Amino acid sequence: MPGHFEPLPGGGAAVALDDVEISIIRSLAVQLLELIGPGPGADASDDPLAELFAEGPSEPPKDPVLKRLFPDAYCDPEGTPGPQEAQERQAHSAEFRRYTENDLRAGKRENALTVVRTLDALTPAADGGAVLELSAEQSRQWLGSLNDLRLAIGSRLEITDEDDTDALYRLPDDDPRKPMVMAYLWLGGLQETLVNTLLP
Repeated sequence: MPGHFEPLPGGGAAVALDDVEISIIRSLAVQLLELIGPGPGADASDDPLAELFAEGPSEPPKDPVLKRLFPDAYCDPEGTPGPQEAQERQAHSAEFRRYTENDLRAGKRENALTVVRTLDALTPAADGGAVLELSAEQSRQWLGSLNDLRLAIGSRLEITDEDDTDALYRLPDDDPRKPMVMAYLWLGGLQETLVNTLLP
């Protein structure tokens, strides 16, 4: 089980993590929470109706990581649209973002909080580290958060598709990006094994 998730009987997954791995994942999840920010009603009253009808932003985020986590819904991956089409896409994206981004942020926030809470609830083993056991629902939340963490790190490393990762394996040890690359690849391995536990 060390280093990869295994399925638990009845659903869920388990993985053995050492103290350093626990610390890294928790730190990354906390940084992700800080980046996503508090909910729209964090400083307001606890009025559920006000939160339900709160509109999100209509402009895309300026931070490249947030742009990757909350991309425009209407974009053209095939090429550059004409001026009128680009304006229409921008208007549609703004409208879509206004009504969906708050919910998307809330979901990503809850997933990252689940990561932090489950790590904080671990009982350390006598020789260090711990075995993390997740329910089926927690596994899905972890999977979402691992994906977000990889997107965030990939954005900082300027990875646009999986083909870009080949060059990462050849980075010299003294390259300042090396620790981020190692985290990116390691989280990818965790993510892949967690996906496998959720397959029927």
